[in-house]
Amino acid sequence: MRTLDRYIARIVMLSIASVLVVLVAVFSFFKFIDELDQVGRGGYGILTIVEFVFFSTPRLTYELFPIAALIGTLIGLGTLVRNSEMIVIRTSGVSLARIVLSAMKLGSVFVLASLVVGEFIAPPSEEVAQHRKSIATTNQIALRTPGGFWARDGRSYINIRRVLPGNRVEGVYIYEFDDKNRLRVSTSARQAYYKQGRWVLEKIEQTVFDADRVRKRRMEHAPWDSLLDPKLINLVAINPQHLSMINLYNYIRFREVNGQNSRYYRHALWAKLSYPLATGVMVFLAIPIVLVTAQKTGIGQRVVIGSCIGLVFHIINKAAGSLGVVFDLSPVLSAMFPTAATFLAAVLLMRRVH
Repeated sequence: MRTLDRYIARIVMLSIASVLVVLVAVFSFFKFIDELDQVGRGGYGILTIVEFVFFSTPRLTYELFPIAALIGTLIGLGTLVRNSEMIVIRTSGVSLARIVLSAMKLGSVFVLASLVVGEFIAPPSEEVAQHRKSIATTNQIALRTPGGFWARDGRSYINIRRVLPGNRVEGVYIYEFDDKNRLRVSTSARQAYYKQGRWVLEKIEQTVFDADRVRKRRMEHAPWDSLLDPKLINLVAINPQHLSMINLYNYIRFREVNGQNSRYYRHALWAKLSYPLATGVMVFLAIPIVLVTAQKTGIGQRVVIGSCIGLVFHIINKAAGSLGVVFDLSPVLSAMFPTAATFLAAVLLMRRVH
């Protein structure tokens, strides 16, 4: 039986890997075309777009794993059917359950691969992509570090510890230097917000370094004449859906401890968890589709069927998460419903095969 497992795994794995490469290439090309509209913003050019798309590839790979698993398994098992190898396997006394088990062993490998990409490769790669884009599309230097966001505004260097929705930030530190690169003013503000084209600082502590003395003062609020574009912060900030599940979970705990709403981030966490599970479900779904259509369709038709099902699933999966946030549905229900419905359909098809 190990020989059977290895044989099925080799054929199906090669098919899934090939489909995944093609899908990532196609979606990356569309992403490249979409980014062309922003050419000319700051220093954002063709080379920067290529870099941005390249570093976004791991995230695309993670999101396309379920579709690739479905189409690749359809092609791999379909090849066995076309070459009459499936008939030989069945007449040799191998049960349908054993064939399903062989395929699902491979499915578990791709579930694990999806988790590795989604947790350890895609998040840092996406951070690099967003960072490089933010630098290129603005005239300000921006950097995301464990200590927050850093940006340059003329002779001032700005550190922002936390970004909030609605163009609000917390923990603002501004360091102003003179033309000889000597620190002139150090300002800290508990928070700041952007309204009617300008920034306003709140709960301010300021230290002014004169030639012969140091002056300190406090203010409740004051306008901040900065050219710092709110879009810059939004560019540097990583979308919660692009964070690792561990970081998302920790951030949810942080917000709850501080009495902040974490609903959006809970939806993002369960949405990320759904992709690896969907990968295994898609492998399972492909098995009855191949067996039900064994004598009726060829490889090309199966590819079309798999592509249609995969794309519909991808769209519904994305829409379910958004609808869950809009209508305040359960994060588990909205994120897992498409995967659960697909699994139920696979079980019903498998019963038909029996």
